Amino acid sequence: MNIDYPSPNFDERPAGTDIDMLVLHYTGLKTLQEALDRLIDPASKVSAHYVVAENGEIFCLVPEDKRAWHAGVSYWRGLTDVNAHSIGIELENPGHEFGYHDFPSLQMNALIDLSRDLLSRYEITGRNVVGHSDIAPRRKKDPGELFDWKFMANKGVGLWPAENTGKGPWDDLEIWLSVLGYETNNITATLRAFQRHYLPSSISGQADKITRRSINALIDLVGETGSN
Repeated sequence: MNIDYPSPNFDERPAGTDIDMLVLHYTGLKTLQEALDRLIDPASKVSAHYVVAENGEIFCLVPEDKRAWHAGVSYWRGLTDVNAHSIGIELENPGHEFGYHDFPSLQMNALIDLSRDLLSRYEITGRNVVGHSDIAPRRKKDPGELFDWKFMANKGVGLWPAENTGKGPWDDLEIWLSVLGYETNNITATLRAFQRHYLPSSISGQADKITRRSINALIDLVGETGSN
């Protein structure tokens, strides 16, 4: 069920800007109502286009053609105004501060349906389906290590690396992470973000063998220039 819940927190996208990213967040507050109240409060200056509740209900806050304020200071593939290029979806979940837990199947299935529709209408590629932590690794953890990115990718939303037995990019790690889209100002934070997305059982911030192999497998998917 889609529920209109309009937020005043948006502005116009710059003229000629394509919508080519999907950014996933968790609400990070104790209750759904608390999150909704914050996202429609003009004083908060934050919003998203959609909120997906744990029971699968979808709240529509900002029209898709408007720029919602969800990404903050962020970076992806050379873009610093991620809000201008993206659709932002918040997932009801208390987050790491208030009792982080798994995302229920009703919520995940609703998210998949919504995401597939958005990806189809805006021709968003899998590599541009990201979490808040991917685009702001020094600040954010959401949607976090309990979010099932592999399940999403298997349903056609996002990318997931194949098993890769190669040696991985032992040199120039920053370059390869940049090719994938990440900022590399703080390589430890960026590695944690990568691991939170692709290696959720091993969030060390260290460039170990399995991390390098996963980076290599993703490079195989997107190409060494990152243009795919």
